Amino acid sequence: MNQLPTKLYLIPTILADDTQQKVLSPQILSTIQNLNVFFVENVRTARRFISGLRLGKVIDELTFIELHKDTPEHITREHLRALTQDAGVLSEAGCPGVADPGAVAVGLAHILGIQVVPLVGPSSILLALMASGLSGQSFAFHGYLPIDKSERKKALQQLERDSRQTGQTQIFMETPFRNNTFLEAILESCAPDTMLCIAANVTAEDEFIKTMSVKNWKSAKPDLHKKPTIFLIG
Repeated sequence: MNQLPTKLYLIPTILADDTQQKVLSPQILSTIQNLNVFFVENVRTARRFISGLRLGKVIDELTFIELHKDTPEHITREHLRALTQDAGVLSEAGCPGVADPGAVAVGLAHILGIQVVPLVGPSSILLALMASGLSGQSFAFHGYLPIDKSERKKALQQLERDSRQTGQTQIFMETPFRNNTFLEAILESCAPDTMLCIAANVTAEDEFIKTMSVKNWKSAKPDLHKKPTIFLIG
């Protein structure tokens, strides 16, 4: 397939409010400065993010194309086919394409012959793994586990078995307002000697990353309510 004369830039965004200067590279800022078309999960937050960078761009002159979990694939394909200039993919938080609906645009771009250009930026999953002290040689990210209590317990215990048998770090997350309940489920489901890392509000001023045994966490449970959190067991 012939290469289309456009590029699709994968642009990481901030994980915590007011951290632009700390975590975004000059490459990200210059790329956003030069783009006028963006695939985004939420138009309102994308507009706010770009406005907050204070790049002098006129927000109302930019084109924002919604790409969320319910966007029909053929709609995204049509938008990509119609591109006459380079475009960007913005995640709601962190790196697009990783636990993010932007992956659909990336996959279609490869099929259509559009060059995909990933930019370096913050990923809560990778940063949590780096800081956990658990295996970074072999790991798996599972996203959200089942909400049903019995199914969630089975899933946690299976991941624990997988980790023990293979040495693979198991990574997962929960909706922030359910974090405390989810932590209780982990502590009830897993063995006392299983190592658990909790990484909350990564890159923020109140960042919290700590790894201890399940037994020790039971007497030192943090309040994770409404704090974006990554959980890792190993």
